[in-house]
Amino acid sequence: QVQLVESGGGLVQPGGSLRLSCAASGRFFGINVMAWYRQAPGKQRELVAAITSGGSTNYADSVKGRFTISRDNANNTVYLQMDSLKPEDTAVYSCNALIRIYSHAAGADYWAKGTLVTVSS
Repeated sequence: QVQLVESGGGLVQPGGSLRLSCAASGRFFGINVMAWYRQAPGKQRELVAAITSGGSTNYADSVKGRFTISRDNANNTVYLQMDSLKPEDTAVYSCNALIRIYSHAAGADYWAKGTLVTVSS
């Protein structure tokens, strides 16, 4: 069974940094795209950053220049380095991956449980 397990998150002061990690485990052929989403209280979920297996990245305008997404393909892990954090970054951050179980199959979405990031003094 494929699982995504996150680590990181917590409470940080404005201007501080946090690093989130998300590792995929189980039996599968490969991972196409890995991404981080977030959902703040009372708001819709939004894409924060995404990265392809080839390393191409995409960021939400609100985090460009402050957040960096990276991945370790050998260990099926994606990271989100968050710097210069602002109170408006407070949200539940969820890892997402488009995973191909078999080589001939299309990818399917998998989600981690989510981790709370709180930016407050």
